[in-house]
Amino acid sequence: MSSDLSHLIKAYDVRGTVPDQLNPEVARAIGAAFASAVVLPEAPGATGDVPARPRAVVGHDMRDSGPALVDAFAEGLTDAGVDVTRIGLCSTDGLYHASGVLGVPGAMFTASHNPAAYNGIKLCRAGARPVGQDSGLADVRRTAEAYLDDGLPAPAEPAGTTSDHDMLADYAAFLRSLVDLAGIRPLKVVVDAGNGMGGHTVPAVLGTGAGLPALPLDVVPLYFELDGTFPNHEANPLDPENLRDLQAAVVEHDADLGLAFDGDADRCFVVDEHGDPVSPSAITALVGLREVGKELEKDGGSPPVVIHNLITSRAVSDFLGAAGARTVRTRVGHSFIKAQMAQHDAVFGGEHSAHYYFRDFFFADTGMLAAMHVLAALGSQPHPLSAVAEMYEPYVASGEINSTVADVPAARARVVEAYVTQEGAGPVEVDELDGLTVSHWDSHPQWWFNLRASNTEPLLRLNVEAADQDIMEKVRDDVLSLVRATGPAPGTATPGTPTDEERA
Repeated sequence: MSSDLSHLIKAYDVRGTVPDQLNPEVARAIGAAFASAVVLPEAPGATGDVPARPRAVVGHDMRDSGPALVDAFAEGLTDAGVDVTRIGLCSTDGLYHASGVLGVPGAMFTASHNPAAYNGIKLCRAGARPVGQDSGLADVRRTAEAYLDDGLPAPAEPAGTTSDHDMLADYAAFLRSLVDLAGIRPLKVVVDAGNGMGGHTVPAVLGTGAGLPALPLDVVPLYFELDGTFPNHEANPLDPENLRDLQAAVVEHDADLGLAFDGDADRCFVVDEHGDPVSPSAITALVGLREVGKELEKDGGSPPVVIHNLITSRAVSDFLGAAGARTVRTRVGHSFIKAQMAQHDAVFGGEHSAHYYFRDFFFADTGMLAAMHVLAALGSQPHPLSAVAEMYEPYVASGEINSTVADVPAARARVVEAYVTQEGAGPVEVDELDGLTVSHWDSHPQWWFNLRASNTEPLLRLNVEAADQDIMEKVRDDVLSLVRATGPAPGTATPGTPTDEERA
């Protein structure tokens, strides 16, 4: 029976349970396939009489299964003639930094917030460029399946070498070079690392753990102990339940703000001094304006571009457009944003799932750099974060609401009939960039909604935004009544359940 890794190697990364889906044998085959499909074709050519050596960088998070999987993956690479630089414990953006500054492909062993039984691999090309379904991951899967069925190729002569290089201090210094926090007013910040890699990176970047000078920050640590079993709560700040401890601690310590990182610390959520969440759309606008302003200080050139997905608030394009930027909407999902970031040479990109992307960071996502921008923005003026955030949240949003339906196409058709094709439906704009977006924004009352189907479950995901609460609630309830007209089973509608890629 031929091997099938489709359950493990998906559209955007590798993710599965250990050891039944992901184990050293499979990791070794994926390492060899990564060498064949990505690393060797990207290797630089010969310089003079000395041929350049193909090279890759590998890191892992705090999961117990990580080191053994990294060992096997590295063997697959070295047997293919690739030199491997192992950077050990790191965040996903720490791996992107290593790939960017070293100019080599990389592999990060992490399953983000998934339970301890899981592990996975996020792959990238040199310069932290993404490897997804259409950019090499399908080739990696097919090649790994063939290696598992037919055996690995004979070891290359000479084989690759393995070296260890801790790059945490370099990562911290690099981020500090992008955002100057030395001159801000003193701030007290509670950081919930969720027992994930934020507990490793925050002391280095925001503290003195990497030998850098102290900043005017009083960091109150919450769950900094690295523990891939996540004993305190799931390391997924997109779920409001996982913010409860942070919110309470911010109030208890009379802090200026709180930060919550996911398991591999590539996403960051923010709460204000009252413990109230600040929407990722507001953070996108705030950080985007800082990056746009920095770009506009340069002489000449076209308007800077900011990327945002289609369910971020209309406030993002309003504020950034008024500041002189050009905004580009994209589908939901970090692989789409990364592609658009590079295509448009965008200075910044943001998603509702708290992924933030920076041209200065190899067009990749980094929760830590976004957090530093928030600290800089807050600390450079006297007002509390609640007042600052309020400026960037002029509209009312429903948040993502999921409904399980028996017939997804029929439910969608009912919504189209009511809002688009039915006589008297009203003047609306419709697009299908990602699901169905219906907008009544150019006339009053102002509202829009997006209805997207899940790729893996019988779910429809609804996001609504309006100029005021009453209109948002009416549109939300009207669309949900159409979606659920045949009646989902009790308890099947859940707010805010993220897609696999949004959780990554």
